[in-house]
Amino acid sequence: MPSFDEVLKEAGEFGRFQKRVFFLLCQTGVTFSFLFTSVVFLGQAPGNYWCRIPGAAELSEQCGWSLEEERNFTVLPLRLGNGSSSGECERLDIAWDASVSCASPLAHYGNGSVGTLPLTPCHDNWVYKQPHSSIVSEYNLVCGNAWMLDLSQAILNLGFLTGAFTLGYAADRYGRILIYLLSCLGVGICGIIVAFAPNFTVFLIFRFLQGVFGKGTWMTCYVIVTEIVGSDQRIVGIVIQMFFTLGIMIFPGIAYLVPTWQGIQLAISLPNFLFLLYYWVVPESPRWLLTRKKGEKALKIMHNIAKHNGKYLSPHYSEITISNEEVSNPSFLDLVRTPQMRRNTLILMYAWFTSALVYQGLVMRLGIVGGNLYLDFFISGAVELPAALLILVTIDRIGRRLPFGIGNIVAGIACLITAFLPADIPWLKTTVATLGRLGITMAFEIVYLVNTELYPTTLRNFGVSLCSSLCDLGGIIAPFLLFRLAAIWLELPLIIFSILAVVCGLLVLLLPETKGISLPETVEDVEQLS
Repeated sequence: MPSFDEVLKEAGEFGRFQKRVFFLLCQTGVTFSFLFTSVVFLGQAPGNYWCRIPGAAELSEQCGWSLEEERNFTVLPLRLGNGSSSGECERLDIAWDASVSCASPLAHYGNGSVGTLPLTPCHDNWVYKQPHSSIVSEYNLVCGNAWMLDLSQAILNLGFLTGAFTLGYAADRYGRILIYLLSCLGVGICGIIVAFAPNFTVFLIFRFLQGVFGKGTWMTCYVIVTEIVGSDQRIVGIVIQMFFTLGIMIFPGIAYLVPTWQGIQLAISLPNFLFLLYYWVVPESPRWLLTRKKGEKALKIMHNIAKHNGKYLSPHYSEITISNEEVSNPSFLDLVRTPQMRRNTLILMYAWFTSALVYQGLVMRLGIVGGNLYLDFFISGAVELPAALLILVTIDRIGRRLPFGIGNIVAGIACLITAFLPADIPWLKTTVATLGRLGITMAFEIVYLVNTELYPTTLRNFGVSLCSSLCDLGGIIAPFLLFRLAAIWLELPLIIFSILAVVCGLLVLLLPETKGISLPETVEDVEQLS
């Protein structure tokens, strides 16, 4: 009986059928990048806001004041009387009623006494010039509530983490395409609920769920693509991530054109419903079907692939072998039971954690350095394209392991040099930090590919899910690590990033090279990798 890879070679390893499926599934990378970076535009800081004095709304209506006039009567005297107060997080501890003069409301409290009037913190009475421009103004995430914006991003990463475990397991148990389609439906529905959330609690709950399903779409589309192409074509996984970068470059355009956060949220959520049409054009992974003892269905799909590719499968292909391994429900113990699997798992978990931590840390550090948020965000995405092109040029010539290690080591050295460069040469600091971003982006993109190639089919989705969950843990820790350490010494986070990245670069050199070999079908296949 022929092996699956022999049948795939005859049916076409990257023919018209695979190219069509590949292009369709790549669109998932665009929408996932929208979700991954959405907080930047959903949580924009409101340009102009102040704390309203009780009774000011009624008095403003009675006196016919514009918002600007009301602000002049409440905030400007506060700034004159208390130079340290901006009127955003505290207000005068007074209340206005109908007896107050429209022309000079503070005259009611005596001339020249503004500086002596008591102040009180503002709790829920803010006025925004653009009340629905972002979730910050929608849910009052300012002053003492500002930490809640960070919480919303941590909750999304927690959703990614949960999705990696639950939906990764489900995709190995119930099938790749079923979980992909359910995840797309989930992202769309949760995205709509987030847009119309009546309060911040509902917003957080469904943002968490959108993270769960979002991770499901991204993981399963990646695994489907790598399982239906030949071993020489698996760099398509890198190209999927170029679509992620394309999404980062498109997103600021959407945010610029759509004035409200609800509009942005709907614009990035609704396209997921279009992916439900893939039910009719993207098949189940034949590799997965074979591991679940569904050889007839797998063979039927292979005949269909051959037909679309203009090839012909020999009629004696009545059965395909893939493994003699009994299929059981995967667990973490399966990933660490044998020596090679254990080494691969531990190194990959560390690589995922480091890639996410350093990548997000460098993005936040370079940050938005004033100027145009939309343009800066676009440029930060464009920096990632050369990384993908470098991988495509090197990965089939010199293999996976060397670019993977070099990417991490270059990122680590660049971080270290940046930390000790003098602040009065900003262009040089920015250039070297950008080189670090390029290196860690390369490492981040290669870890996806290597992870799928180092696990057997029966454990692939679960293995990728478990290891990549460390990426979400890195994403949760990154902002706290960056800002806490920067408070001690601005460049201290770069020293930590440098150590993590260089250690990672050395560790990944211990992984087996997977260039040009067939995807392992069993744990024994993995143990035989040198």
